[in-house]
Amino acid sequence: MKPRVPCGIFLLAAFTAAGCGGGHETSRSGETTAQPAGAVAPAQQRQILYYRNPMGLADTSAVPKKDAMGMDYVPVYAGDEARAGRIRIGLEKLQRLGVRSEAATRRVLSRTLRVSGTLQVDERRQWTVSPKFEGWITELHVGTTGASVRRGDALLEVYSPDLLSAEEDFRVAVAALGALQAADREARDGAERLVRSSSERLRNLGIAAEDLPRTRDGAVPRRNLVLRAERDGVVLEKAARVGMRFMPGEALYQLADLSTLWLIGSVSEQDVALVRVGARATVTTVAYPGRTFAGTVTFVSPVMQPETRTVQVRIELANREGLLKPAMFGSVDLSATQPAASVAVLESAILDTGTRRLVLVDRGGGEFEARSVETGIHADGYSEVLSGVAEGERVVVDGNFLIDSESNLRAAIGDVGAHSHESGTAPGNPASAVPPRDPSTDGTR
Repeated sequence: MKPRVPCGIFLLAAFTAAGCGGGHETSRSGETTAQPAGAVAPAQQRQILYYRNPMGLADTSAVPKKDAMGMDYVPVYAGDEARAGRIRIGLEKLQRLGVRSEAATRRVLSRTLRVSGTLQVDERRQWTVSPKFEGWITELHVGTTGASVRRGDALLEVYSPDLLSAEEDFRVAVAALGALQAADREARDGAERLVRSSSERLRNLGIAAEDLPRTRDGAVPRRNLVLRAERDGVVLEKAARVGMRFMPGEALYQLADLSTLWLIGSVSEQDVALVRVGARATVTTVAYPGRTFAGTVTFVSPVMQPETRTVQVRIELANREGLLKPAMFGSVDLSATQPAASVAVLESAILDTGTRRLVLVDRGGGEFEARSVETGIHADGYSEVLSGVAEGERVVVDGNFLIDSESNLRAAIGDVGAHSHESGTAPGNPASAVPPRDPSTDGTR
């Protein structure tokens, strides 16, 4: 039974025979005559050192064996061991194959990642209005959600017996200190301590500093106390209503400063290494087509989302004009750049076998070496090479697949030849077979 050779090999063999020096020679008369494929001496007269994998894998054997696909290992003879693992192709054939090589160089790889996300409120710029005392709401100065307030603006007025008592204590302490100006030093020190403690109690209850001088001047405490905004912002939630009773710590308003927003996006697992804090980002939204907003990556989550295999990143955006709104969708062009230069080759130079990655190193003179490499990130059409290729070495970037096919073709032909020898027939030499007997020559008529 004849061994089977993959059909792709016969196609490449036909291409080789058609114009790449495939064992035929044209005579002066224009006829094509068959010639031996090489001037190599018969294998029986050469010493076999070892056997190598027919597919070029880094595996050798001291005795004949077959690989997982049933192909015989190729013998390596004395004198050829320096060329083991290398491929030699004629210069004329290289020109026909369009082989081109390029030196591996150091470069800083950068690429633009497209990330989608949602705008959110900056957590550092949110606060809650929650009194530290019990009371009742008597009047609302800000009564709608979404209203903008400035620092010091009145939000609401409340009535609280506890607050009135603390304010009265402060007023009495101030009056006592004024009456003891002519007393001894010890009495004045006691009155001053009483004033400080009562004023500190009012501040702890949330009384604004601008409301203390009026009480200090000895005025009668007001029935209603004003609660004011601590900073500029927008009312996100409002639970306060006129006549409502509230307890200490109950949230009456949720406010936020929207001059800065966060965009929370998701970066795929394979691109996480490219995202770094401080990277620049450009954000676009559907609401404002044609307009971009500049941002900066301020946080990369240390935890991956197992459902989506993504990592969340936080991009901080300035929103001084108030155009951006929380919960808007945004698309981000994220500039991802390596921190330092590394050895890189064109992505077309990488041959991926499924189990490892190879490059063909150009040794010059039509000789190529298949070498395993470890790759890193991919950007700008280049692949980072972590190991396997040094800076300055030339690797094949065009035609490497054809060279790889040529090497596999030779290994397959060698495998066919090995089977032919086992059957007693020389490969490619039909004359070596025993011809059929002609009955006319056997002496019987």
